[in-house]
Amino acid sequence: MPGLFYPFHLCHERTLHRLLEDYETVHFRDFMALRLTPLMGTTAFPDRMGDYYPELLEAGRIVQGYDVSGAMSSEMIAAVNRDFADAVWRSVFHEVLLNDYRFQRGLFDVSQFSKARGTGSEGQSVLSEFTQHSWVDQPYSVDRVRALSRTAFSLEDGPSYEYGWALIKTATALVYTIRLCHRFELAAVTDSASHFLLLTHTCKRDNLELINACVPRDGY
Repeated sequence: MPGLFYPFHLCHERTLHRLLEDYETVHFRDFMALRLTPLMGTTAFPDRMGDYYPELLEAGRIVQGYDVSGAMSSEMIAAVNRDFADAVWRSVFHEVLLNDYRFQRGLFDVSQFSKARGTGSEGQSVLSEFTQHSWVDQPYSVDRVRALSRTAFSLEDGPSYEYGWALIKTATALVYTIRLCHRFELAAVTDSASHFLLLTHTCKRDNLELINACVPRDGY
């Protein structure tokens, strides 16, 4: 069975070569440019794995071009909200958000790691806003994050929006993974142990059949 790399549209060169040892073909999605509201969303990057490895694309070892961008459908919103209402999923998300640097890099711009909030010259990292475990118990839904996006630049609502937007990007990427794997009969494979844990839990909770494998990054 071919493999679908998740949750990102690119992977490390060493990961790619390890995947090609196990899978005849490795499939890649395009960059996930979500549109939360008509005025809020993420911007797509046009690069694809085939741009960096044209010989593998030509040989059919890499397959690309799966579109995962645009507005969220009602079915997508329902699936994402299920993750948000799941205490175990939320606990795992919060733990890896605080402790997995690569997980953080997939959700926040590097500049936000030293983003100043409030007054004074010291400021604090955007991640330092989320150290309290109480974030796990805060109710979130796609509609709530949309509402927060309208006041996202205020000191009061900024952290709540950023946390909710990180939740949405994570859950949506995993829902797309499940859909693509089922539609095209692919095995899900990642080099992110954190995303592997979250997807494994979702599939177990929802009784979804999915081959899900993790190739841990060792020394890179």
